[in-house]
Amino acid sequence: MIRTIEAIIDQKGHISLSEPVKLPSSRRALVTILEEEPLIHLNEEAILSEAALAEDWSRPEEDEAWQHLQEAQ
Repeated sequence: MIRTIEAIIDQKGHISLSEPVKLPSSRRALVTILEEEPLIHLNEEAILSEAALAEDWSRPEEDEAWQHLQEAQ
């Protein structure tokens, strides 16, 4: 399956994808560098910690801790 994912390449050539990617094994990729500046600048630390935080936030204890806010809606 071919997918297109937005990314930002910094001055050192490091690539930050705008969303996590899970693949069954390594895949080839083509990178197209656009002329325009990115609309937003991704916070690299936030992207790198997203998976760990998502796992932590998905625990039943977290749901219970925030339940009172859900009831207000």
